[in-house]
Amino acid sequence: MKILVGYNGSPAARRALDLALAAAKSVESALVYVVTSMEGGSGETLQDIQEVEEKLHEAKAIISKAGVACETLQLARGLSPGEDIVRFAEDNSVNHIFLGIEKKSRTRKILLGSTAQYIILRGPCPVTTTK
Repeated sequence: MKILVGYNGSPAARRALDLALAAAKSVESALVYVVTSMEGGSGETLQDIQEVEEKLHEAKAIISKAGVACETLQLARGLSPGEDIVRFAEDNSVNHIFLGIEKKSRTRKILLGSTAQYIILRGPCPVTTTK
């Protein structure tokens, strides 16, 4: 079973990581992908990239300590985070996606969109969210 966790280091993302770990431990030979998507380009600083790498390293340590196979990836392919995660899930035959979500105002959703909503609606497999 292949499980994907959209991870940014937030408390909600950590809860999603915990749920994914519990699901992975319940099946044999599970693989957990911990993925962060950054759009790339000049809007991201070296410090941003290093912070993401550190958060991914921490997530991998948590999953690996539990004896579950884990890969971490920082995607920067010029896509929105939602598009990136859906495409990665499709390309890698992911069976389940776990996401942490945060409450946004209606105005913020209209202006910025919702990554979680995009993944829920367009994901190729079941999506579990947590707050």
